[in-house]
Amino acid sequence: MLLNQTKNHKWICMFWACISGLFSLSVQAASQPKMITVSKGFGLTLYASDLGDAKQMALGDKGTLFVGSHRKGTILALVDSNQDGRVDKRYVVAKGLDNPEAIAFYNGDLYAAVDERIIRFKDIENRLRRPGRGKEVYDRLPGKTNKSHRALNFGPDGRLYVSIGAPCNVCEAEDPFGSIIAIDIETGSSEQIASGIRNVTGFDWSPQDQSLWFADLGRDWMGDRLPPDEINRVETVGGHYGFPYLHAKSVLEPAYEKPKNLKITLPNYELPAHVAPMGLHFYRGEQFPPRYHNQMFVAENGSWNRSSKIGYQVVMLEIENNKVIKRSPVVSFLDGEFPVARPYSVLTAPDGAMYISDDLKGNIYRLYYKETINEKSEPEPEQDNE
Repeated sequence: MLLNQTKNHKWICMFWACISGLFSLSVQAASQPKMITVSKGFGLTLYASDLGDAKQMALGDKGTLFVGSHRKGTILALVDSNQDGRVDKRYVVAKGLDNPEAIAFYNGDLYAAVDERIIRFKDIENRLRRPGRGKEVYDRLPGKTNKSHRALNFGPDGRLYVSIGAPCNVCEAEDPFGSIIAIDIETGSSEQIASGIRNVTGFDWSPQDQSLWFADLGRDWMGDRLPPDEINRVETVGGHYGFPYLHAKSVLEPAYEKPKNLKITLPNYELPAHVAPMGLHFYRGEQFPPRYHNQMFVAENGSWNRSSKIGYQVVMLEIENNKVIKRSPVVSFLDGEFPVARPYSVLTAPDGAMYISDDLKGNIYRLYYKETINEKSEPEPEQDNE
């Protein structure tokens, strides 16, 4: 087994022992093996591979894992029928779609955002072999652009929440670009939940108080350290979160002046610039130790225009009294300047493990807890700072 440990032994590299023999990983360059690092007590296995650019995930009532893509144009369904921690059946729910990365599952049905529409695949887990064509349930989304990413998730109120990114690096975009809206699928009515956002593909509700949190990516081309990426909490419906006038808590946009009467809601927490927090999910399982329960996990997709790479990891953000107080790495896919994977989204598995999608190599990883650790005697994980 390849080891990559800090001096205080808080990290263990898992590569050969956990992954070899399940699938073939193309993570070697110049015959040098590359490292995946996980926090002590955890293990990582390859749940599925060869999925294209695996983006957002949704979990069915029967444990089916659905995966959307951006470039490949497919929605896949993955089944672990013998529950051995690896996929043994896969189905194509749809293909030839235009960027079907945003998907959600609710009451037996699968939903996907495609172009200006949201389509629904009824009773999908009972029709995996012959899912049929998705039927339109909403047709008033703005047209998709290369820079405008979206995400879907059903809220505690039963409405379908849709994030609609800005169609630019920085601009004054027309509504509903740069917003999160909530749609009543039955009536078609919608409500704007948040505006002034740039690029949100990860949002979730706290299991403790049902408040909505979302991650927002800062603009590019302001240097290696500006502006910070953001973690936001919705405290007032309809609030404005600064884009394009204010980035993070204090970085003014030189190209646009903030309207005088505009009230901006500042981020709850600032992440390092360019870590690209694509996925955000509250852990709802019990397999992990208690300190991880109901805490926020963020998939940092990684930097693409920074002089040295940052991100490419899954972190836990510890929340206390509705404030993020600590950021701790759980899985790192960055070996020096070499990214082994680019985590895009995270999701609690039925057995309490966690799925991690990778849009670099088209993999789904399964993060699980493998050791019984005395929480009182075990040192806390290091906070990961830039």
